[in-house]
Amino acid sequence: MILKKSALSLLATTAIVASTINMAQARDQIRIVGSSTVYPFSSSVAEEFGATSKSPTPVVESTGSGGGMKLFCKGNGLDTPDITNASRRMKTKEFKLCAKNGVTDITEAVIGFDGIAIAQNKKNAALALTKKHLLLAVAEEVPSKDGKSLVKNPYKRWNEIDASLPDREITIYGPPTSSGTRDAFEDMIMKGQTKKMDVYTSLYKKDKVKNKGYKKYHKVRQDGVYIPSGENDNLIVQKLSKNPAAIGIFGYSFLVENDDKIAAATVNGFQPTPETISSGKYPISRSLFFYTKNSHRKDVPAMDKYVELFMKEDMIGPDGILSEIGLIALPDARRNAIRASVAKHTRLTLDDLSTK
Repeated sequence: MILKKSALSLLATTAIVASTINMAQARDQIRIVGSSTVYPFSSSVAEEFGATSKSPTPVVESTGSGGGMKLFCKGNGLDTPDITNASRRMKTKEFKLCAKNGVTDITEAVIGFDGIAIAQNKKNAALALTKKHLLLAVAEEVPSKDGKSLVKNPYKRWNEIDASLPDREITIYGPPTSSGTRDAFEDMIMKGQTKKMDVYTSLYKKDKVKNKGYKKYHKVRQDGVYIPSGENDNLIVQKLSKNPAAIGIFGYSFLVENDDKIAAATVNGFQPTPETISSGKYPISRSLFFYTKNSHRKDVPAMDKYVELFMKEDMIGPDGILSEIGLIALPDARRNAIRASVAKHTRLTLDDLSTK
C-alpha cells in the first residue's frame, strides 16, 4: 500500500514537473536575430510594440544575416529564434539546413528597399566610383596589364586603379563574411562584374576543375586593404570619422543617420537616394527581409501581433515611421501583395527561392 502511494505520489510529481516545463517552454518575449542593416528597423518596431502592447519588448540581436540564419535553422525548440532578419534573400542551402533540422514552416516578409552605401568622411572631396573601380579595389586577384591573366592585387592607392581617382591610400572598412551586406556586395560588384570580363570567365572555361571559382568570382583580398569590421555598422561610421582616407561599406540607413559626419560616393554616376534606390538606378540596391518560424506561433503568441505591426502602412509605407530612419518603401501593389501573403502565413518553398 505504501509502495502504491509512493508510486502515485511520484506520478503526480512527474505530471506537475512536466506541466511546469511545458509552461516554461511558452514565452511572452519574442527573440529576433539577423542582419545589422535590418536591425535599426526591427528594433524600432520592437520598441513600438513594447510600448503599445501588453507584451515585453522583443529582444533583437545583430548577428549578421548569415549568422542569424544559422541560429534560426537550428531547430524548432523555443531556445532558437522566432524571427531572423536578412539584408538579402534566404539562400537555398540555408532553406535546406532549416528543413534538415525540421524548420519547414517559414514565411518570408519583404519590408522595403535598401542601397549599399560607399561612404567617406564628409571633409573629403566628392568621390566618383564605378562598379569596376570597386571590384579592382577589393578583389584578391585582378587582370594583369596585358589583360591576359590574373595577378595578385597590386593596387594600394586609388589613382593606381584610375588616374581620375584621388592619390589616396585604399582602406576599406566593410562587412564580414557573416553579413548579408557582404553577400549582396559580392553578388552585385564582384560576381556581377567578373562574369562580363573574359580574363575571369576564360580561365573557368579552360579548366573547369582547377578554376571553378572564377565563374562566380568573389575572392576578397586578404592583405589588409579590405578590413572586415564586424556586424555593428556604427563602428564603421566611427572609423571613417577617425580615418579620412578610408571608405566604408554599409546600408543606406546608416548613411541617413550619420549624414552630418559622412557622405556617399557616387557609383556609376548615381548617389544613393530613395528615388535612385527604389528605381534601381543606383546600382547597388537590394531588398530587405525577415523570416518567421511559424512553428513558434502557438507558444510565442506575441509573434503574430509583432509581425502585423511591422507590416502596417504606418511602418513600411512611403510616409511610415521606418522611412524616417532610411527604409525605402516598396511600390504600393507589391507592398500590399506581400502584406497579404505574410498575414496568411504563406509557407516559403524552395521553388520560391529560385525566382526573382
